[in-house]
Amino acid sequence: MSGHSKWSTIKRKKGALDAKKGKIFSRIVKEISIAVKEGGSDPEANPRLRLAIQNAKGVNMPKENVERAISKADKEGANLQEVTFEGYAPHGVAVFIECLTDNNQRTVSSVRAIFNKKNGNLGTNGSLSFIFDRKGVFTIKKGELDPEEFQLEIIDAGVEDFEIEEDVFIITTAMEDFGNVQKKLDEMGVEVENAQLQRIPNDTKTLPAQEAGKVLRMIEEFEDNDDIQNVYHNLELTDEVMEAIQQDY
Repeated sequence: MSGHSKWSTIKRKKGALDAKKGKIFSRIVKEISIAVKEGGSDPEANPRLRLAIQNAKGVNMPKENVERAISKADKEGANLQEVTFEGYAPHGVAVFIECLTDNNQRTVSSVRAIFNKKNGNLGTNGSLSFIFDRKGVFTIKKGELDPEEFQLEIIDAGVEDFEIEEDVFIITTAMEDFGNVQKKLDEMGVEVENAQLQRIPNDTKTLPAQEAGKVLRMIEEFEDNDDIQNVYHNLELTDEVMEAIQQDY
């Protein structure tokens, strides 16, 4: 599994997501807003909105919050734009940042400040295109699903990788197969905890635990910024690093 997926799994297990639920809800509201702006307020006719609603359910966001976000976006429109940033954390770790913001100048300033404070370097867009591939990633609760039967049934929809964690399956697909896999899971009646297009590193960098910790603290600072939706990196989370992280969470 890629480094950032392991990192997400650790935080999920340790309950860090619960501590930041308000921030997660805020990010989903933004995603709903821009989805409505792009494709309207009918989930059946708007795949991006349907996906945002699905992810809202995955983090137990109340239904009334979702409906309020859709209604507000439909009436007022979303003054949001999608922007991305690419750069390097200390020790040459690549970092790719996705934002939804209503003030690009504020976001640029905040992102640059974190890079500078943490001894990183903000690069130009496109500079990391050779490191990250965009792929679909689905996180699915095991529940009553039989791993072998489930894998056999879903594999033909375009699954590239099928991993089994303690209580979830993590499925990776090519970007162009994302919709096919989503449709197949719907047909199977499988409940998806989270589904999104992620940027998966095709080359990772290994660091000692202490240096890796500094990089991950920088990643967390980015994640704490309200304008930032997703942060991806190519730091390899070795057993040594994983053990150190788990002591912190």
